[in-house]
Amino acid sequence: MPGASAAAQGRGIDPTSIAGKRFATRPHVPLVVVGAGPAGLAAALEAARLGIATLLVDENPVGAGLMGMDVPWHFGGRMDASVQNSGRLIERVAESRPDLAAAYELGIDVQLGVAAWGAFANGPTSASYARPIIGLADERRSWLQTFDCLIVAAGARDVPVAFPGWDKPGVMGARAFHALVSEYRAFSGRRLVVLGGGVVGIQAALAARRASLEVAGVIEVDAAPRAPAALLEQLRAEGVQLHLGQSVRALRGKAEVEGVVLADGAELSCDTVVVAVDVAPTIELLDVLGCACRYRAELGGYVPVVDEDGRTTRPEVFAAGDCAGVTDAALADPQRAAGAGRRAALAAAAVLGMLAPEQAASRIATLPPASRAAPADREGPRQRWLAAALAAGGDELVVCQCEDVRVRDLVGIRPPRYLKYAEAAFAGRNLHALAVDGPINQDQIKRLTRAGMGQCQGRRCRDQVQSLLAAHSNVSPGDIPLASYRAPVRPLPLGVLADRDEGPEMRDNWSAWFGIAAQWQPHWEKPSDDPAQILAPHYHLAEK
Repeated sequence: MPGASAAAQGRGIDPTSIAGKRFATRPHVPLVVVGAGPAGLAAALEAARLGIATLLVDENPVGAGLMGMDVPWHFGGRMDASVQNSGRLIERVAESRPDLAAAYELGIDVQLGVAAWGAFANGPTSASYARPIIGLADERRSWLQTFDCLIVAAGARDVPVAFPGWDKPGVMGARAFHALVSEYRAFSGRRLVVLGGGVVGIQAALAARRASLEVAGVIEVDAAPRAPAALLEQLRAEGVQLHLGQSVRALRGKAEVEGVVLADGAELSCDTVVVAVDVAPTIELLDVLGCACRYRAELGGYVPVVDEDGRTTRPEVFAAGDCAGVTDAALADPQRAAGAGRRAALAAAAVLGMLAPEQAASRIATLPPASRAAPADREGPRQRWLAAALAAGGDELVVCQCEDVRVRDLVGIRPPRYLKYAEAAFAGRNLHALAVDGPINQDQIKRLTRAGMGQCQGRRCRDQVQSLLAAHSNVSPGDIPLASYRAPVRPLPLGVLADRDEGPEMRDNWSAWFGIAAQWQPHWEKPSDDPAQILAPHYHLAEK
């Protein structure tokens, strides 16, 4: 067949398939580390000291365009104009992470502002990869990188909490707040209210005070704060008031946040609300690679199944730091994450043949033991925050901002609001009726309501949707299956993906691209760029 390799023709393979073809990739590296936080940096440094050629990528600084879309964190429109200068932001990020200098000195290939948008390896449904591949991209281009081992140290993302008005500019997540205040130095707010009296919330309030920002108060739905005594003492020393047993009844301000109305009617003036109730492990890459994940409420939700050294169910893939599970002890002490990164690097060195297994085990034994999660109720506070929000907002509370899905739409399995439909036709349709046909899952609900299908890719709603589905199905959140992740695991402009160029054996056999005349031609014929030759048999253009 035209355009097919001799080998493919000999095996009788369809030339339009991917069989026998290879993606263009960057020069191979033995080890890729995703995330340059405490865990990722420690892993990369340990590997480099063992002589392992290492690529370290980190999505910070995030491009201004993605910040405007609230990806990968909920920035809430609270960044100043300096985020437009990516070079300046890279300098600021490097300054905020002193260990990056050591990484450069050790010869680690450090790439900031580079995001991992996908990862691919052979599995039950694929067998065409010579080596595992990770997809990377910056603001201008994308590329593929092969590796032997991968350490994912992607950290954690915020657990969203809806409340009336939370879609206003000025409502943001704790992870975005820390990035703008501590690393980018580009936060535009002045006075803020923090939601959450746990470690995440108290840390956000203390970071604000270190940046000389006003903190109008920390709001906690429970009657007692959940943070360690040492953090609470620091908060009191800063003069920040804790409002216990409270939640958000409403927000003041027409165009954006101007204040918060608490459940008891008290008002706090502010220009920013930081949602810092809790965080959940960032497992997108691990899920798309096929690493087994399971629900662990005490570790923040769905986490990869790992051994003591961070090895997942794929022997070449490791998870380290918060992406392997969140605990208050690890959130309060970054050195715990660093220890996990070092253990993963030593275990990876054994896989790569740079250390004998017994040598790796001996070195790992000298490190502090892996952090074990003490019994902790991370699920209960989330449920109580959601219950308070439902009490304030009712069925009209917006759950998914991107697609404008409200509680009534989710529970009633309603189509997207921008579609015209007869309400009566859906009168008997709801979660209870759907559950009769089988267990409820988020992928099913996403297709029916579009909750989680927006530009943030579910980052601001998947946890709430999971909790609501569980509550209305009379099951625990752990009984709701993990909503699947698919590459790209973050939004990418088409112009960035267009930088990928297939080889001739792929390009010559594509037959269905829009805007290409050959889309009308049978795939088994040699492609032609002459529309007259292709369209004439189908539309009788030759006769005209």
